[in-house]
Amino acid sequence: MKITLCGGGSWGTAIARLLSNKGHELNFYIRNKEVIEDIRKNKENKKYLPGAKFEKEINLTNNLDSVLEDIEVFIIAVPTSSIREVLTSIKDKISKDVIIVNLSKGIEVESLDRISEISSEILKDNPFVALSGPSHAEEVGKDIPTTLVASSENLKVAQTIQHEFSTPIFRIYTNPDLVGVEMGGALKNIIALAAGMNDGLAYGDNSKAALMTRGIYEMSKLGISLGANPHTFNGLSGIGDLIVTCTSMHSRNRRAGILIGEGKSMEEACNEVGQVVEGVKTVKSAYKLAKLKNIEMPITNALYKVLYEGYDPNKAVYELMTRENKDEIEQIFFE
Repeated sequence: MKITLCGGGSWGTAIARLLSNKGHELNFYIRNKEVIEDIRKNKENKKYLPGAKFEKEINLTNNLDSVLEDIEVFIIAVPTSSIREVLTSIKDKISKDVIIVNLSKGIEVESLDRISEISSEILKDNPFVALSGPSHAEEVGKDIPTTLVASSENLKVAQTIQHEFSTPIFRIYTNPDLVGVEMGGALKNIIALAAGMNDGLAYGDNSKAALMTRGIYEMSKLGISLGANPHTFNGLSGIGDLIVTCTSMHSRNRRAGILIGEGKSMEEACNEVGQVVEGVKTVKSAYKLAKLKNIEMPITNALYKVLYEGYDPNKAVYELMTRENKDEIEQIFFE
């Protein structure tokens, strides 16, 4: 297929390498000229994904308009806050048959829209696929076996991406629950931040296990209120992605959480991580959505207070642990 991928960070680079090595005709748009020259010269993106070599030639460019003609797939691999700008810039420049594939995981802060909703607003005729699941770029770049889920309201389109993107080390399932897949991918970053804070505060495995378990439950509650299938949160884009981001040092969200738990400010932690920490903005989005939907999300609320109101993390943990006694499973799951 003829594909244009927009975004030269670690995940965009990993997918560009995978698709290029599979034999697709790939245009790779990267804004940073230095990164482009690095890949041209060294066959790898040393800044964001060192060691992952491109085996085949790809078309590298910092002019997005030059790589939109006659493409079949447009892949978004930029931070959530930049997606509206990118999609607006390609409006009226691509065919309505071009499949939009999103690799980012977040909820737009201003509109509280999921990325599929942003895409349908701007490119209403283009089919949309969310690609999500437990997948660190660093491991995909080393050809370590990885499994994801492709979700779309159009099953045939999801199956097309499943077929064209799958390799012997990159297995893709399909799931028609676009709301659940997108919400799982976005909300797990909040819990990964909290898991990192757990480590930075020098708490143990007991507290992290509880945090992850109650975290997937909290994610499910908000997702269900938006129309998601609760079973999706038990799959790759839910508990699968939650496990990998809460336990791995590849996770930017977990690393940022560790630094915050150790006493650094949100800004200091994000600067030290050096790449976009999606969970920081997603905390704000989810906090607003929960208020709007009247959904109780105690972990998200605690993180919001720590990140945006300067609350002491230890005090936030104390308040979580001393909340009113409750039954484990709420009625929402039985209705």
